[in-house]
Amino acid sequence: MDRAVTRKWRPATQAVRGGTWRSEHGETSEALFLTSGYTYDDAQTVADRFAGDADGMTYSRLQNPTVAMLEERIALMEGAEACRAQASGMAAMTAALLCQLSVGDHVVAARAAFGSCRWLVDNLLPRFGIETTVIDSAIDAEWDAAIRPNTKVFFFETPANPTLDIVDLKYVCDLARAHGITTVVDNAFATAALQRPMDFGADIVAYSATKLMDGQGRVLAGAICSSEEFMEETLLPFQRNTGPNLAPFNAWVVLKGLETLSLRAHRQSENALQIGQYLEPRVARMLHPGLASHPRHALAASQMDAFGPIFAFELDDQAQAFALLDALQLIDISNNIGDSRSLMCHPASTTHANMGAEARAEMGINDGLLRLNVGLEDPQDLIEDLDQALRAANL
Repeated sequence: MDRAVTRKWRPATQAVRGGTWRSEHGETSEALFLTSGYTYDDAQTVADRFAGDADGMTYSRLQNPTVAMLEERIALMEGAEACRAQASGMAAMTAALLCQLSVGDHVVAARAAFGSCRWLVDNLLPRFGIETTVIDSAIDAEWDAAIRPNTKVFFFETPANPTLDIVDLKYVCDLARAHGITTVVDNAFATAALQRPMDFGADIVAYSATKLMDGQGRVLAGAICSSEEFMEETLLPFQRNTGPNLAPFNAWVVLKGLETLSLRAHRQSENALQIGQYLEPRVARMLHPGLASHPRHALAASQMDAFGPIFAFELDDQAQAFALLDALQLIDISNNIGDSRSLMCHPASTTHANMGAEARAEMGINDGLLRLNVGLEDPQDLIEDLDQALRAANL
């Protein structure tokens, strides 16, 4: 299919058909190419490919047809010039940062983030002589105040994990561009089905495709979207020589997940809003961008098509949180998100356990916080499960 034609399609169509390559057999489902290497008709052909003078595959650490289809599809959905798949979401975050940072550079990062992303900012980057400043990403003025002459990257996610902080994408991306700073946005909580950061000026969008893109808890995967120039000149040399590549089978599974992404993301968002409305009067505090009680509800509504399947709420302490988790009958205790099954976890003892109590307190993660991924079950069944669990926990 002519790419000029496919680029005109809307995101829901891209999710089903974008980037599809067909062999001479005319298969309807994308082919799975389980191969590490390739053969060539003659020595000059392989020499030309390795020199970059001819198109074609050379090695699956560099190119694979199944992985390439996934990359093209995600780029089309995102409105990006290019995409490279990664072995996991954290491989994507690590590569997106390290490929462009050097000793003496400075990164401004949001304090509210997945625990491993904060570990990159708090521990890994400083080991390489890269300075970092962590700010409250929901306070626009803190971004401006944190800029230094050597600031190279703004790094954040919106909505944030697990406190659902919302970043003003246009404000922060415009500010970064005015100062020659690159924005790296983790969009895993929304995906392109619900939010497209590049529409607001983001330079790089990174993903854990393990989450909503797969959506059924089957494989690990990640992705980085960017301009063609950044991809060719900055990311690809890093990836080529460090190897955080996605396996073809995992790419094929995510391709299948993308076909239903928009349907799942919107239905799960509807379910999550209904569950959030039910829970809000019964818990100490609700953290849900789709509810009017969220301090940035209007902003979230202006930059998201729907609010996503994930939210958090607070109980008084860990004992109450554990009691509720232990009483669940339908909702599973699990630290994954974006799944078609409803899952709940206690971030302070799981996803953010390695941060320490002081860092968790800075992020707003207390011992009573629970994070809920709302799936595709009947919302009334979920409400009934939560009701009995709350009563069992004396709440």
